[in-house]
Amino acid sequence: MSLCFSSTAFSLQSAKYQSFLTRFSSQFTNPTKVNSSLFTGFPSSQFNLPETVKFSKERLKPISASTTPTAETTVTPSFRNKSPKDINILVVGATGYIGKFVVKELVHREFNVIAIAREKSGIRGKFRKDETLNQLKGANVCFSDVTNLDSLEKSIEDMGVPIDVVVSCLASRSGGVKDSWKIDYEATKNSLVAGRNRGASHFVLLSAICVQKPLLEFQRAKLKFEDELIKEAEKDSGFSYSIVRPTAFFKSLGGQVELVKDGKPYVMFGDGKLCACKPISEADLASFIADCVLSENKINQILPIGGPGKALTPIEQGELLFRLVGREPKFLKVPIEIMDFAIGVLDFLVKIFPSLEDTAEFGKIGRYYAAESMLVLDPETGEYSAEKTPSYGKDTLEDFFQTVLREGMAGQELGEQTIF
Repeated sequence: MSLCFSSTAFSLQSAKYQSFLTRFSSQFTNPTKVNSSLFTGFPSSQFNLPETVKFSKERLKPISASTTPTAETTVTPSFRNKSPKDINILVVGATGYIGKFVVKELVHREFNVIAIAREKSGIRGKFRKDETLNQLKGANVCFSDVTNLDSLEKSIEDMGVPIDVVVSCLASRSGGVKDSWKIDYEATKNSLVAGRNRGASHFVLLSAICVQKPLLEFQRAKLKFEDELIKEAEKDSGFSYSIVRPTAFFKSLGGQVELVKDGKPYVMFGDGKLCACKPISEADLASFIADCVLSENKINQILPIGGPGKALTPIEQGELLFRLVGREPKFLKVPIEIMDFAIGVLDFLVKIFPSLEDTAEFGKIGRYYAAESMLVLDPETGEYSAEKTPSYGKDTLEDFFQTVLREGMAGQELGEQTIF
């Protein structure tokens, strides 16, 4: 069951490893059911929608929902020739860390945005409907469940409009084994099926650069969906995709800012040079994802993307932070073997206590991000390459650190991503 709103029609009351590292450092350094028929068949004019968010219902006849795309489904790839205000974009994962910025960017570009959200969104469901509507201003918000295909299809059907493009910003909040497959694969596939059954001819997927070297369950889940998405395009020339694989997010590097500001050492594994990344801001990434809607050079492409500037190792990130706070660098270097030992113990215990499965996975996630670079993996050399990792945007890590030093991590909470 679902309830859909246009946020412009109501008066409203007004991303995993660094959290682990922060905790590690501290050890060393002191649904209400709503009848979905309520809004079925209502013309958009009854919601007082402005021109930029009205739908063109006559563009495509409604398609009967089914669990798989059918050969009779009519796909019209010509949406790229339309004005943005005539293009209907379904966004799933709209209330997530990146999703909120993607919705904002798409609305800014005057696309018709349908944002799918949970009735209680945010970290541990802390945001209620009115707060979610406020966060997603300018979009038509549908409260539904992406993990339930029937519910999702009914929600989209109740909007009474076709879908041109699906943008998925879904991601497991914890990285746990079952949650990874439930969200990164099953829920994302539900959004593909539901979108295709309403006419979607393009799918923009927010993935991750780390799937190049899949050692973790969430990476395997993402790769499985990527593979199925590519096959969908191969069998239907009228359907296309853009797979976006970003490097590290700024928030994943901000967990130690307050500690350093308070005079604590900067914690890193090994010599601080085990890995490097070209982090990208949420706003710049959202802009790149929005580019994928209409840019023909991004059709049927896997697109790794990082932020501007050189790739930075943990020790360079720490030196930058100390420079900004005006203190001499003080590092705490932790042998990576400590994590290897802990993971070995957990893997043994899982055989006896299966309930520890996620705990063991979290340890592996921490180990992965402590040693693997978030850069393009060169298939010829088998090495990570900063030079082959594209840069985009204008926001730098230094800008982010300065903001956090002034304002704290508000809006950048690590939340349920307790290891990343």
